[in-house]
Amino acid sequence: MRVADRYGPPGADDRERMVVAHMSLVNYLVERMLTQVPSFVTRDDLKSAAMVGLIDAASRFDPKRGVLFKTFAERRIRGAIYDEVRRMDWFSRTLREKQSRMTKAINQLEKRLQRRPDEQEIAAELEISLDDYHEMLTLVSNLGCVSLNESLDDSEGGMTFIENLADTSQESVQDRLEAEELARELAGHLGELSEKEQLVLSLFYYEELSQKEISEVLELSEGRISQLRTQALLKMKVKMSRSLRGRAKQAD
Repeated sequence: MRVADRYGPPGADDRERMVVAHMSLVNYLVERMLTQVPSFVTRDDLKSAAMVGLIDAASRFDPKRGVLFKTFAERRIRGAIYDEVRRMDWFSRTLREKQSRMTKAINQLEKRLQRRPDEQEIAAELEISLDDYHEMLTLVSNLGCVSLNESLDDSEGGMTFIENLADTSQESVQDRLEAEELARELAGHLGELSEKEQLVLSLFYYEELSQKEISEVLELSEGRISQLRTQALLKMKVKMSRSLRGRAKQAD
């Protein structure tokens, strides 16, 4: 049943009912995202931010747009959690620099090799050992700094993966065609990842398995799963950044 049909135009009482009815969504997203934030961010911190997001969703929800409240609320809750984590200043300058170094190394290797580099090649480009490279990946991934909310161009206020997902309720035909083309590009870039990287992303983002569950399926440590996911997203970031820059040049 659609939330809009069930509750009608959201007045004060409707908003309260929507919040109460979707508390389970708050708990689900908090547990889901707990592994993507630094250890000093507690479950209570996330739940508090998530509740703010849910209340905000209830106050902003417009049933006339034909979107399920659950879908709308999930976006607002996730956004509120990421905003709270940013507010707590967990994305340190040192870690930003580490991520930037890895992204730059992958980009340079791809241009030179004309293919996706493997771990040994990335480590060599960074002039560090493979063990040190794995440690760097772990530091970055443990802080959750590679995500759909991460900037594509390493700049403050830059475009993010999630900002390139179209709002189909207001887009033009041209916007929709461009979004479909971007989606095809994204699928093509995914196909260029290693088999393990593709599998980790698929299990995490599509099957929605936890990191622990994925480690059991692939018979790898949770730390290794975290490294593979971070490395895969960094590679995707390089490709999507290049695609978006190319589109911007064409538009000019």
